[in-house]
This record gives sequence, C-alpha cells and structure tokens, in this order.
Amino acid sequence: MRVNVVYASREPNRAAVILEALQGAGMSVTVAQRAKEVHGLLAHRGCDLLLVGQKLVDEDGVEFVKALRTKGPAKQLPIVALVEHADQPAAAAAPSKHAYALFGRGGPAQAATAPAPAKDRVSLRLAFFQAGADECLSMNWDAAECLARVKAVLRRTQASAPEELIKMGEIELNLTSYTLHVSGKRVPLTSKELDLLYVFLSSANRVLSRPYLIERVWGYNYFGSPRTVDVHVRRLREKLGGAARFITTIPCVGYKLVPPGGELRR
Repeated sequence: MRVNVVYASREPNRAAVILEALQGAGMSVTVAQRAKEVHGLLAHRGCDLLLVGQKLVDEDGVEFVKALRTKGPAKQLPIVALVEHADQPAAAAAPSKHAYALFGRGGPAQAATAPAPAKDRVSLRLAFFQAGADECLSMNWDAAECLARVKAVLRRTQASAPEELIKMGEIELNLTSYTLHVSGKRVPLTSKELDLLYVFLSSANRVLSRPYLIERVWGYNYFGSPRTVDVHVRRLREKLGGAARFITTIPCVGYKLVPPGGELRR
C-alpha cells in the first residue's frame, strides 16, 4: 500500500529536495504548517509517517513531538525530525529570575548571552530523539541517504502482516504490494490511478464528488482543476476493460462504484 507522509513545518519549501525524493519513491506527501492542521489530518485522514521540522507556525517542533508521544493515537506513529544542520544546538531555555541575580547589573541580557557549559549543551537532533522521534535527518545530507533512512524507519515500525486484498467481481487490488489484477491478469496502473481505485473500492455504493476525490487522492494542498478527476477516471476505465462497468457517472456530482449484487468482499 502507498505510504502517506505528512510534513509539518513552518517553511516546507526548504525541504523541497527531500520531499521530492520521497515522492519519487512513490510516497504521498501532504504539507501542514500548523500543529492544529496536523491533528486534523491524523484524526480524519491518518498517515503512515510524520515528518516534523524545527518550527511550526504555532509550535516548536521538539515540543510538538513530545506532546504527540504523550497522548492520542500518534503514540505509535513513526516520526522523523528534519533539522537544518546535524550539529545544530537546541534552543536554550530562558534563564529564571534567580539566574539573573548571578549576573549583577547585567541582568537578563547578560544571562541570556552567557554560554552554557559544554556538558549541558544538547544538539537539536538529540532533543528530538529525547522527545520521541524515531529518526532525525539533516537538510545538508544527501537526499538519497535521507530516503534510505526513512525507509529504514518504516521497516522497523511497520509490523509485518499478511497480504491484504480487496476483491470485487473480477477486480483484485493488493494493498500490500499495491498492484491490480483483473480476471487474474496484472494490469499496470499509475500511482494516482491505484489511489483512485482504492477510494472507489473502499467506498462502494457511495456517491463521491469530485472535490472529495481530489482531497482523498491528490491531498489538501492540490489546487488544480477538478476535471483532473475525470481524466484519471477515464484512463482507469480504459485499463479496467469490462470491469469498468462498476464505476458509474453521477451527472453534475461525481462518481459511484456499484459492485455486483451491491456487495463488496474484503
């Protein structure tokens, strides 16, 4: 099954090279800049991997990871942090009012600039690990290495399971290998076509609007034309051959998959 990645960061464009590498490996990437957006995605859509930057618009990255690990379904979610540089120090906590007294007339300004003892310094990578991240990548690393590390995290955290199949009539979609067979014959589909077919099969007998399909297949950040759905449905029907009869068009709304007998086996 395709891996769904959510990247949470205040400046997502800075990680464009790494995100492109993930997408090139067949992963779906959705970008969120605020913690509340991430919570919404996890609650209503879910994801297989959460990539967290140093800062979100409304929260610090380390604190965000720490909060996710203490409550809710994200306790077991694979989390990979992404920092600017591997040896970057974590942000120092503001000194207390008692610490200011130690610096005499210098006050807070001097206290804030006083270097912390070497043994007390914590790198940002270590801070993320201590907060509960499974891995921490650096933007100055090679994209191929970052991709390999992400795949390693997925192998460690995803429990091995038997193949999961969705069967309907002569259609058989393998969610483990993400492949399609029609009447026992392998049918090559693009990743978007496979995603689209999965949405149809998992929502049998439901009318699916074009905006809904856009959100499910292309993600929240897609701003293209809804007619993109029509193009992909047409191509999917062509490849399904006789099995295309199950996908019906609902004028002015979208599409509906009607299985034989109105039932879906899983």
